[in-house]
Amino acid sequence: MTASSGRRVWLAHPDEAAAVADLMIAFRDWWGRDWPSDNAFHASVERLIERPEVEYLLGAVDQDSPPAGVCQLRYRFGVWMAAEDCWMEDLFVRDEARRTGLGRALAQAALERARVRGCRRVELDVNEANQGALGLYEGLGFSSFSEALGGHDRLMRLRLEEPPD
Repeated sequence: MTASSGRRVWLAHPDEAAAVADLMIAFRDWWGRDWPSDNAFHASVERLIERPEVEYLLGAVDQDSPPAGVCQLRYRFGVWMAAEDCWMEDLFVRDEARRTGLGRALAQAALERARVRGCRRVELDVNEANQGALGLYEGLGFSSFSEALGGHDRLMRLRLEEPPD
């Protein structure tokens, strides 16, 4: 898909589900969580990677290295844009590959994929404490935004069931 300054980003294929799941597990661990289980991640990725409305991008720091980053994208048709929307659900780069430009390369590839699919908007959520991610997304043009009525849009959540401890 893309290769710049030695970094390589590509659209993951179903036979790469284990590599995707392993990176998603590393993301879970980076957050200090222990749920969902490794098995649940593997089963979920195997299920999702086959769906046309889900894509995973993998990234490596160079042509010869294994994947060190992942980006999960979900697509849905949105009536307010009269086109596909892209939700950049997860973007993660292993500690040893941070500050190499891999995160930026993954995010740029995600924007490219969204354009190819005809999306008119890409949305994401980011934790305010994750200053590196905030800087990355702001540097790519993402921002909190206000509607004509005033106020900022806010990601909100209602859990219908709590995950097990």
